[in-house]
Amino acid sequence: MARAPARGAPGAATRALAARAVEQVIGAGRILDEALAGLDLAALSGPDRAQVRALAYGALRGHHRHRALLRLILDRPLPTGDRRVEALLSVGCFQLLDEAQPDYAAVSATVAAARVLGLPRVAGLVNAALRRLQRERDALLARAAESPEGRWSHPAWLVARLRADWPGEWQPVLEANQRPPPLWLRVNLARTSREAFSAGLAAAGIAHAAGDLPEAVRLDEARAVAEIPGFAAGEASVQDLAAQLAARLLAPRPGERVLDACAAPGGKATHLLELAGGDLDLLAMDVDATRLRRVDENLARLGLAARTLAADAARPADWWDGRPFDRVLVDAPCSGTGVVRRHPDIKALRRETDIAPFAQRQLALLEALWPTLRPGGHLLYATCSVLREENAGVAARFLATHPDAREVQQVDGLPAWAAARGGPGWQALPGTPDTDGLYYALMARQPA
Repeated sequence: MARAPARGAPGAATRALAARAVEQVIGAGRILDEALAGLDLAALSGPDRAQVRALAYGALRGHHRHRALLRLILDRPLPTGDRRVEALLSVGCFQLLDEAQPDYAAVSATVAAARVLGLPRVAGLVNAALRRLQRERDALLARAAESPEGRWSHPAWLVARLRADWPGEWQPVLEANQRPPPLWLRVNLARTSREAFSAGLAAAGIAHAAGDLPEAVRLDEARAVAEIPGFAAGEASVQDLAAQLAARLLAPRPGERVLDACAAPGGKATHLLELAGGDLDLLAMDVDATRLRRVDENLARLGLAARTLAADAARPADWWDGRPFDRVLVDAPCSGTGVVRRHPDIKALRRETDIAPFAQRQLALLEALWPTLRPGGHLLYATCSVLREENAGVAARFLATHPDAREVQQVDGLPAWAAARGGPGWQALPGTPDTDGLYYALMARQPA
């Protein structure tokens, strides 16, 4: 675990730590949350820890635009592999470009952070680059916007894919990806009503609004779950509005046997149980035993019971007892392109060459799990992607090769944003209405 650097100039420590986290993402391919967890932040105050996180997330949210700007600002490119300097400059660019960040000390503190990071030789470069961005901000942004990366702060390949897949909606999707996401809650209707939970929030002075699914509540400002009345007692869970659609589409009935094949961290599994009053024979499985512990923790907090199993869902011979399931949820591993606003590191980590292998893996999961579903049962295929190759493309390939599979097209009570947008299934797009980008295809297995 990396230790917090000595403070030096005010603000230098937080900027140096944020740069270390960003460097781990763009240089070593680590997930941002893992990179932040690897920092020793114990010596920092609560506000300083929050600032490290905000700076790292903001730098990665704008990193592709920052790189385009730096190509214009710097006299010569940074040495290949000099990711720490690139990360620090990205932190500095974020501070100067984001209106929510106070920039009165941004340059001096970021220059001081170069020394904290053991890079005194680049302090002058950092100072000159950020001062020029301050002076010529509008002109530089206009020139950077001539490239897709500079205009949209996304990799060019992803801009092209979104434009091809969503010709009428690609720009709002890219814009939504650049905004920090809201905090959506799912009220546990097995323990309380949305009205009673809302009253508790109001009494605590927490501004909020109801969503257009029965359990959904959106907080006007995100806050720690420890501050949310009733959360520890199991009255609510954190879950995006679009993710709350999964359990309602699968619609389990009390007493049914249900498989959640890729369950961690457990949001959809616990929602399934809540809808059935806890009366399900539910197996929550995940290939990652560490992440599966989150499922157990969420079950315990909500007072729900399910069997959990660390296993590869694509290999039923290793874990299936031969008894068919009534409902199967396949929340498949995917590109994550629908949750970029929550995880901006995806833009730095994902490559276009990753998409076809994801689609093959998704199809393989459906192929492996279909025999575990009873005739007359329902399987819900879900991803947090907005790319057709992974979504409607996979569902269409599966339906075309399985005569006993029928797409369920009509489901009552769906909100308007959960639209059929060409091909099988429903697609929610980021920012409409302030949701993540999730895909669902519901399939019924025909009796022989």
